[in-house]
Amino acid sequence: MKRIGFLTAAAVILAVGVLAAACTGDDGGGDASGTPSGTSSPPSATSASQATADPVIGNTVELVEQLRPSVVHVRVIVTGLNAFGQSTAQQGVGTGFIIDEAGYIVTNNHVVSGDDDQPADEIEITLSDGRTFDAEIIGRDARTDVAVLQIDATGLIAVPLGTSSTLRVGQEIITMGNALNLAGGPTVTKGVVSAVNRVVDEPPVFIADAIQTDAAINPGNSGGPMVTADGKVVGITTAVLRGQGGIAEGIGLAVSMDLAKPVVDKLIADGTVNRGLLGVFTAAVGRANENNCRIEASSGVLVTSVQADTPAARGGLEDCDVIVEIEDLSVENITDLYRALLEHGPGETVDVSYIRDGDIEATVVTLDESPN
Repeated sequence: MKRIGFLTAAAVILAVGVLAAACTGDDGGGDASGTPSGTSSPPSATSASQATADPVIGNTVELVEQLRPSVVHVRVIVTGLNAFGQSTAQQGVGTGFIIDEAGYIVTNNHVVSGDDDQPADEIEITLSDGRTFDAEIIGRDARTDVAVLQIDATGLIAVPLGTSSTLRVGQEIITMGNALNLAGGPTVTKGVVSAVNRVVDEPPVFIADAIQTDAAINPGNSGGPMVTADGKVVGITTAVLRGQGGIAEGIGLAVSMDLAKPVVDKLIADGTVNRGLLGVFTAAVGRANENNCRIEASSGVLVTSVQADTPAARGGLEDCDVIVEIEDLSVENITDLYRALLEHGPGETVDVSYIRDGDIEATVVTLDESPN
């Protein structure tokens, strides 16, 4: 059995707590309840197109110096109950990065949440110049393990956000984070993109588009940036994959920025994420045979099961259909489907195009609300 260990360095006052989850392979599926894309409301996450220049990192020192002012130390206090029902305070450490001069900081939800997903009681941010500030939680999304904080500070330097869709396996990246809460500022590690489109499926977390890397990451790295040679963040370091016995090397995971950025924008605008629910379980089209489906499609999302009394069932979708478009949004993979269901929320009526027996078909459905 494969296990995922989320990377907050949680130093409990009386004990050490570890949050574990399971991970599927490259092309896993799940209930299509939504994940990224949404319209941003000011202020929103700064977006920048990833440069097409040589992706090899030429000067790691200069890149780190450029990024360091934007990477922050996150310390949290979470109050909970021990085995005897007594109230105890747990202290955790993670990482975040500044995305806006207005003080918005992105990190992982599990960094600022307790075991029962209750928000932290106290959050303290330490900047690279040593200044400390209390932080407010603007919004959290347990589903994608993304959270947005805000501090009231001046002189902040935001890191630009890139796009992860153009990442290539073998491309060099660096990660920065407060590994093991070691003194002296964030740890820097360098590696490559080992794989893309990994799927993390352990309720309530469903990351439909995770990036795998061999860059060394450890507890405390959670919420830190994964950065390409052009200095743009393409992922949020979130977890490490462990094999049997809890031992594995060079298998770290990050939430892709293409998945996270629309969620960030929604959290800044609304404080929460409301996803549309279609009511299907899905897989990549490359897994048609193992799902006993014969299809004529090279892209799209395979419907492996339709839930009863859901928009998909009412709209006539069936097992082995291949969804290719939702309301003029092209659906080439599972991530595209989740983006569409974030952009089109509960109660919205949308056109759904799909392939059945080699023919393009269409239906109209009114989306339900997806539980978070």
